[in-house]
Amino acid sequence: MATTTKSASTNSKTTTKTPAKRNAAKDLKDLLEDSLKDIYWAEKALVKALSKMEKNASDDKLKEAIAQHLIETEEHVSRLEECFESLGKKAQAKKCDAMQGLIEEAESIIKETEPGTVRDAGIIAASQKVEHYEIATYGTLAAFAKILEEETSLKNFLATLEEEKKCDELLTKLADTNLNSQAK
Repeated sequence: MATTTKSASTNSKTTTKTPAKRNAAKDLKDLLEDSLKDIYWAEKALVKALSKMEKNASDDKLKEAIAQHLIETEEHVSRLEECFESLGKKAQAKKCDAMQGLIEEAESIIKETEPGTVRDAGIIAASQKVEHYEIATYGTLAAFAKILEEETSLKNFLATLEEEKKCDELLTKLADTNLNSQAK
């Protein structure tokens, strides 16, 4: 029995490319600057959200971890401002749809859970989603900065990346040390 194989191009519908905005990034430096504005907004929004999470957490170790990360997040904002300066740009935030969605999800989890271990487990889950987004973003920004030989930005992105990874590890340990079991 002979079988025929059609190429993907003959099976797929013709699609048109999305046109770029007028002020779209034209090179890697533009993309770095645009991404920097995005994460700057995200970190500033996270400063507000972390305070709310800390107030709604019940476990003392979780509260302490959130409070510590709030201090680090404020430092992340300062580092990003240093990155803007090193690039000769004014610090400018551009709404980060991804972070806004993650923060809204965290707020929803808080509203939809009873105070105590169940809410704490939800706060950890929401926080880890935020950390994973930040880890991906700072890793990407570091790669861009390395290619562009932007040493100040590279140093700052890598420092923040390590703090985000440590926070994620701490959240995992908190969840694994009976918090999730207690929420069961």
